[in-house]
Amino acid sequence: MKKNYDDIIDLPHHVSDHHPQMSRQDRAAQFSPFAALTGYEQAVEETARRVDEKLEVGEERAQRINEGLNYLKNTVHSLPAAEITYFLKDERKQGGKYLKKVLRIAKVDEYRRMIVDTQGLKISFDDIYKIERPSQIPSEEPWETTL
Repeated sequence: MKKNYDDIIDLPHHVSDHHPQMSRQDRAAQFSPFAALTGYEQAVEETARRVDEKLEVGEERAQRINEGLNYLKNTVHSLPAAEITYFLKDERKQGGKYLKKVLRIAKVDEYRRMIVDTQGLKISFDDIYKIERPSQIPSEEPWETTL
């Protein structure tokens, strides 16, 4: 009785004249695991990433913000410094985050309703939550707001 493959078991291994042999590394790569759910991990991380809701500004806070904006507008020629807390809308999700930065104000644009700092950062009046004089700059003028 003939066993399976007895007729070819002792034949030499075929080597192609036209195609180069594949390296061991490339052959092994054919059998390596692959990510069946490409992007799934990033999607889970994005879903888990937290964002803040934009807070409503009450009348009293709005009045203090306006006082700060008026001060900046009247002193913009001297590039006044201000510590501004503002809402930055998230590019991928609904909501965003609050940032607090000390800025040198170059322009108060009432027509476009925004302030522009010396670095070109533009902040809409509607996104401002708080304006204060930075603590490291002494001043007699009382125009700071608090949370």
